[in-house]
Amino acid sequence: MGDFFVGLLYIVIAVAVLMIMIMIHEFGHYTAGKIFKFKILEFSVGFGPKIFTHVKKNGEKFSLRWIPLGGYCAFDGEDENSTDPGAFNNMAWWKRLIVLFSGAFFNFLSGIIFCFILLLVIGSGAPQVNSVMETSPNASVLQQNDVILKVNDVEPTFLNGGLNGLIAKYDTGENIVLLVERDGNKIELVVQKYEEQVKDADGNVQMDDNGVPVTQKILGITTTFKKESFGGALLKCIPYTFQMAWECLVILGKLLVGKYGLKDIGGPITTISTIAQASKINMLNLVLFFPLIAVNLAVFNLLPIPALDGARMVFVLIEGIRKKPINREIEARIHMVGLFVLLGLVVLVDILHLFVFK
Repeated sequence: MGDFFVGLLYIVIAVAVLMIMIMIHEFGHYTAGKIFKFKILEFSVGFGPKIFTHVKKNGEKFSLRWIPLGGYCAFDGEDENSTDPGAFNNMAWWKRLIVLFSGAFFNFLSGIIFCFILLLVIGSGAPQVNSVMETSPNASVLQQNDVILKVNDVEPTFLNGGLNGLIAKYDTGENIVLLVERDGNKIELVVQKYEEQVKDADGNVQMDDNGVPVTQKILGITTTFKKESFGGALLKCIPYTFQMAWECLVILGKLLVGKYGLKDIGGPITTISTIAQASKINMLNLVLFFPLIAVNLAVFNLLPIPALDGARMVFVLIEGIRKKPINREIEARIHMVGLFVLLGLVVLVDILHLFVFK
C-alpha cells in the first residue's frame, strides 16, 4: 500500500509539471490578448466539468476543471463571426498573429529560464571525470576532474544521451577522440572501450542463462555532470534552449522519413508515466524535464497542423496577404478535423505504449 501511494505521489507531480507547462502556454495567449484588448471569455485550467469558476467584473471567467490534461484561453469570435469589436476575428490580422504566436513564445521564454536553472543546478550534460579504474587502458590518458567537452567533435548533452550515448556505437579497440578541458586548457585525447565482466554488489561475476560471464564495453571511468557558474549558465542558457528546439525538429524530421516509429513518441499518459518514473529515481530529473517539455510544446504548437497555433497563424497570414479571410466556416471545419485526428493519434500512441510497446 505504501508503494502505491508513493507511485501516486509521483504521478501527481508529473501531472503538475505538464499542467504548469500548458498553463504557461495559455497565459502567453492571455497576456497578448489583454495587451491588444481582445475580448477574452474564459481562461481554464483543465478540461471537462467545472470544479469552480470566478467571474471578473469585465465578464472574464477563470475556471478550474476536473480533467488535468490541458487548458485553454477562449476568445470571443475565435471560430465564428461576432459583432463585438474586441472579438478575435474582428481584430487586425497582425494582432491575431502575435496572440497566436505568444503561447509558443512564452513556452520558449520559460524554456530559457528552466535551462538556466538546469545548467546551474545539474549542468549541460558535459561529464566530469570522478575517477579512472586502475585496470582501465585509459588510466594513463584520462585524469580526475577532466571535463569531456566533445566526443569525436560532438558535444555530449542530455539530448543526445551524453557520454554513454555517444560512445555506444563504438566497439572495443576503436579509437575515440575526446576534447577534454584540463586545468583550464583544452587537449585532445584518444581513448578506447574495453570489455569487463559485470559484477554484482557482492563482487560476484554475473552469468547469463548459459553460464557465460556477462561483459560490458566501457571506458573504465566514473563521471558526474559539471555544473555551470552563474555567469556561465546565463551565457549558455539561450543557445542551449535553441539547441533543444533544433533537436526537437530533428526528431520530427526523422519521424516524417520513417527513422522513428510510433514507439518512439508518446501522448500525455506516456509523458506523465516517463516523468513519474524519472522523478522516482531522482527528483533532480524534474529540472531536466521542465525545459524539455517547455521547448517541445513551443516547437510542436508552431507546426502548421490544423488545430495547432501554427496552422491558425498560416490562415491569418493568408488573410493578411489576400486582404480578406478564408471562409470562417471552412477554416473552423479544418481545425475541427485536425483536432480529432490529433486526439485520435494521441490516444492510439498511449494505448500502444500501455499494451503493445512494453
